[in-house]
Amino acid sequence: MIERAIAGDRSAAEECIRAHQNSLYAYILRLSGRPDVAEDIVQDAFVRALTNLDRFDFRFRFSTWLFTIAKRLYVNACQKHRPAFDSDVVGGWEGAGDRPWTAMVEREVQGNASDAVRHALEALPEEQREIVILFYQLDWPITLIAEYMGMPEGTVKSHLHRSRRRMREALEVHAQHLANIEEVWS
Repeated sequence: MIERAIAGDRSAAEECIRAHQNSLYAYILRLSGRPDVAEDIVQDAFVRALTNLDRFDFRFRFSTWLFTIAKRLYVNACQKHRPAFDSDVVGGWEGAGDRPWTAMVEREVQGNASDAVRHALEALPEEQREIVILFYQLDWPITLIAEYMGMPEGTVKSHLHRSRRRMREALEVHAQHLANIEEVWS
């Protein structure tokens, strides 16, 4: 598909965008917490990737290259804008589209849990937050995260372990957040 896109096949380029658009948007939305920033970064990332396809190294996965471009654009955007997390939008986005309508009580319970998770994610250093998002939201295997982050697999596993502990501690400190999470589990 990439080779066809490099050769100028527009349908291959469209196929490439469709294949990665939702997961890239979900990833950047989780990092930034802002739909407007995520949309801009995803669009810029695709423009840059498609413009520079001739630079793509086939030894690596296209998704890793694309996510790296988007992450760099996000870091640049962070220098201009301070991220503001909107837990309703972040919690509702699951990478494949909007979730179906639920009863009011369920939405409130999910919203409370989403706020608690957002609070726990904010307690993490940026690198650990990114690893948690890649592993739990995007279902990336540890080997791919290690390749993308440029660190050994054992380091990724250590970050995941520390992140879970730090998130649990953040929830335990705030009793209401912990209660909101437990309400979802019950």
